[in-house]
Amino acid sequence: MTTQSLKPGDGPGPGPADSPTPMRRVAVASCVGTTIEYYDFFIYGTAAALVFPTVFFPALGSTAGTVASFATFAVAFVARPLGAVVFGHYGDRIGRKGTLVTTLLMMGLATVAIGLLPSAATIGVAAPIALVVLRFLQGLAVGGEWAGANLLAAEYAPPGRRGFYAVFPQLGPAFAFALSSATFLVSDLVLGTTDEAFLTYGWRIPFIASALMVAVGLYIRLSIEETPVFRAEQDASDVTARRSLPFVDVVRTQPREILLSAGLMSVLFGFFYMGTAYLTAYGTNPEGPALERQFVLSVGIVAALCLGLATLAGGVWSDRIGRRPVILTSGAAALVWALVLFPLVDTGSSLAFAVGLVVTLSIFGLAFGPVGAYLPELFETRFRYTGAGAGYNLGGVLGGAVPPLLAPGLAADHGSIAIGAMLAVLALVSIGSTLALSGRSRMDVAAGVR
Repeated sequence: MTTQSLKPGDGPGPGPADSPTPMRRVAVASCVGTTIEYYDFFIYGTAAALVFPTVFFPALGSTAGTVASFATFAVAFVARPLGAVVFGHYGDRIGRKGTLVTTLLMMGLATVAIGLLPSAATIGVAAPIALVVLRFLQGLAVGGEWAGANLLAAEYAPPGRRGFYAVFPQLGPAFAFALSSATFLVSDLVLGTTDEAFLTYGWRIPFIASALMVAVGLYIRLSIEETPVFRAEQDASDVTARRSLPFVDVVRTQPREILLSAGLMSVLFGFFYMGTAYLTAYGTNPEGPALERQFVLSVGIVAALCLGLATLAGGVWSDRIGRRPVILTSGAAALVWALVLFPLVDTGSSLAFAVGLVVTLSIFGLAFGPVGAYLPELFETRFRYTGAGAGYNLGGVLGGAVPPLLAPGLAADHGSIAIGAMLAVLALVSIGSTLALSGRSRMDVAAGVR
C-alpha cells in the first residue's frame, strides 16, 4: 500500500487548522522542552569544566582530571545514537507527544541525581562510576529529544513557514546555555569567591533546581495534541507497515541520508561544544588565558543571546533562500574561523576571549536554525523520528564527543592551533556532506511507503 508523506495543511491530511492545539502553543512546547533538556545537559558541561576534575577525579591531577571529566561528558554522545533509535522507535510507532514526555522525565531525574551524588572523597571510586551511569541516561534522553521536539514544530508548521517554526526548538540550546551560565554565575556570586563552598555544594544548586523546570515542561507538553502529520500517517498505514521496525526500515531505505546528515552536523556540534564546554575550561585555565570564572560565565550569557539571534536569523533566512545555502554559508565561515579562533584567544585578552566565544556560537547558530527543518524534511514520515534523530546524534559523536576529548592533548602536544585544524577538518566534512545531500523535501513531495 502506498501513502503520501503529507505536510501540514496539504492534501487530504489534517493541517494546523484542523488541530485543537494552536501553533503558538506548539512552538512554546517545543522550545520549553528543549530548553529544559539542554539546560540539564549544559550544566553538566559547565560543571565538567569547572568542578568535576576536583570533585570526582582528584587523584588524577589537573590535566588528567580534566581529560577524565570530559570523557564522562563524551559518554552522553555515545548514548545519544542509541537514544535516537530507542525513542525514535516509539516516536514513530506510538507518537511524538508521549515519547517527548518520557525523555523529559528521564533527563530531569538523572540531572537531579547528579546534583545529589556524593563526591569521590566520600564514596571513593563509586562516585565517578555513578556519574558515568547518570551521564549515559542523560545522553539517552537527549538522543530521543531533538528529533521529537523538531517534528512537533515542523509537522505542525504551515507551508512556507517551516523554517521559522522549526527554529523554536532550536532556540532551546541558546536559552539553556544562558540559563546554565547564569545559574552558575549566581551561585558563584552568592557564595563569594571561595572555591571550597562552590566545590562543596554551590555547583549542585543548578542540578537540583532543574526539577522545577522539568515540572513546568511536563505541564506544557501534556497540554498539546499529537501532530496532524503523524495521525494522518497512522490512519493511512497498513498493518504490515505499523509492525515494521523504523530503524531497520530507515537503514535499509535511506542510509545515505543518515550518514550525510551526521557529516553535516559534525562541525556544528564541534563548534557548539567547544564553545560551551571546552572554552569555559580553557578560559579559566591558569596555563591559558587565566580569566576570572565570573567573567567567563558572564561572557557565556552574552554569547548565548547572540547564538539565539543567529539561530532565529538562519531559520527565517532558510524559508526565503533554502536550507542548504544557509548551512553552506555557515560551513564556509566555520572553515575560516576555526583557524583564527585559538590564536585570537591565546592573546590572553578578555575582549579576544569574548569575541572568540560569541563568533563561534553565532556561526553554529546560523546553520543550526535551518537544520531543525532540514533534517526532518529528508526522511519519510513513517520513520522520520528515527532517521532524523539517528543522523543528528551520530553527528554528535563525531563533532561533540571527539573534539573536547582530544583538545587538551592536542593543545599540550602541538599548541592550540592543532585544535583549530581539527575543527577545520570537521568544517570540510560538513560542507561536503551538505553538498551531497538532496535539496528536495520529503515533506513537500510524494514519498510513498516502499
